Amino acid sequence: MQLVEFGTSDIENTLGRMSASEIDRLAFGAVQLDATGRILQYNSAEGAITGRDPKAVVGKNFFTEIAPCTNTPAFKGVFDKGVRSKDLNTMIEYTFNYQMKPTKVKVHMKKALIGDSYWVFVKRL
Repeated sequence: MQLVEFGTSDIENTLGRMSASEIDRLAFGAVQLDATGRILQYNSAEGAITGRDPKAVVGKNFFTEIAPCTNTPAFKGVFDKGVRSKDLNTMIEYTFNYQMKPTKVKVHMKKALIGDSYWVFVKRL
């Protein structure tokens, strides 16, 4: 398996060449969303961070059903702005705290290379 480093500028190029099972084995959380926030992929590392079953969250809205603590201007507002401009590429620090012990994370939001989807990469701090 190819080593993928969190936060690299060309991460979407690397993920574009990876299978779903390879993405599932990344050492950091990777959530692929459509423009409305519906979850297309949710890897095992993200499941470990949040305590959720990745298979159970696909198809649900990330911001309202799975992680409502991210439905804020600092997180969803940044996501929505990037979706509108079709140029999402930002890194923030955040605290996940919905139905879990508060967990500080670094988040990298990035537009996917192909199609109209967006990645949210998550690494515990």
